[in-house]
Amino acid sequence: MILEMKVPSPGESITEVEIAEWLVNDGDYVEKDQAIAEVDSDKATLELPAEESGIITLKAEVGDAVAVGAVVCLIDTSASKPEGAAKSEEKPTEKKPEVKEVAEKKIEAKPEKTSYASGSASPAAKKILAEKDLDAANIKGTGKDGRITKEDAVKAVPSMGTPTGGSRGESRTKLSMLRRKVAERLVSAKNETAMLTTFNEVDMSAIFKLRNEYKEDFKNKHNVGLGFMSFFTKAVIRALQMYPSVNSMIDGKEMISFDFCDISIAVSGPKGLMVPVIRNAENLSFRGVESEVKRLAIRAREGEITVDEMTGGTFTITNGGVFGSMLSTPIINPPQSAILGMHNIVERPIARDGAIAIAPIMYVALSYDHRIIDGKESVGFLVAVKEALESPEELLMDNNVKKALEL
Repeated sequence: MILEMKVPSPGESITEVEIAEWLVNDGDYVEKDQAIAEVDSDKATLELPAEESGIITLKAEVGDAVAVGAVVCLIDTSASKPEGAAKSEEKPTEKKPEVKEVAEKKIEAKPEKTSYASGSASPAAKKILAEKDLDAANIKGTGKDGRITKEDAVKAVPSMGTPTGGSRGESRTKLSMLRRKVAERLVSAKNETAMLTTFNEVDMSAIFKLRNEYKEDFKNKHNVGLGFMSFFTKAVIRALQMYPSVNSMIDGKEMISFDFCDISIAVSGPKGLMVPVIRNAENLSFRGVESEVKRLAIRAREGEITVDEMTGGTFTITNGGVFGSMLSTPIINPPQSAILGMHNIVERPIARDGAIAIAPIMYVALSYDHRIIDGKESVGFLVAVKEALESPEELLMDNNVKKALEL
């Protein structure tokens, strides 16, 4: 019996996927539920498992865009598992390098047969060209009958290069469907929104103090670290509730405002930027936020994140500080209307109580769509985030740290 394997729907609104990689070869015997391919949609990379055991026949090439529901391979379920298949597969792979080596020797042997006549290099010139890693075929000789002299070799420079030579290779790699979609969305955000960015700085001293005092107890009890993301998420939720327009988006001629906070967290994954969503983050405790951030980040980096887990956020937080960024203007994640950028934390001199003090400072940036968010609201929102982060015990923990951290 021949089973036709079709592309399953990765999620609503997705009509096609791209074959990123076949994990098996044409004619291989595959087991049921064995991963046979990786497919890219415009939102995630997913594994395609074999629906039955049997001999597989591939019907699509790597890089092909395949419609959802189209046949990508056939599985002959009546075929029995061949014995000694692994041994037979090893033989051709052992012979291939030998054939390639012989071919390379033949190619290398050709120049030796060339005379020193027209267009050839003298022994001295040949040595200099070899040291510069230059091809004699690209050098115009000035000697008799066009022969390349020592002087020609000394003066020769690589094309678009310098006399010192050096490698100037290049490679081309096709962008994955996910990367192309991210690029389209970023350009769309720049072209279709009235995006502005406002900046502020945050004294992280209070958060450092809380983390140093409670991080061990927090980790021991909840099996998750007390990071900065829970403080920023809680501060953002408070500010969104104070400034509802920041938690809104444009739909045609209407503005949609939400009474919940679905916070998207930008994560750098192996296939590009992933933005998993923490649903109803306003209902989560510090422990709940940290656990959800950890779970989603692991799934994104291991390529297990689903389309549903990356759809529907109302506001995004991105942390370029983990890569060392001091300051940036983050791009809005459409159709959202605002995004908060975190950056690295550096000890800087500040004025405190009329004196100069050294404190751990983070610059923060809020990019927003000026079509529905006014300057007063954007600045007020970022100031509210700053206030909450600089007074977390009072504004985020109701003056009861242990209760807030569930210790």
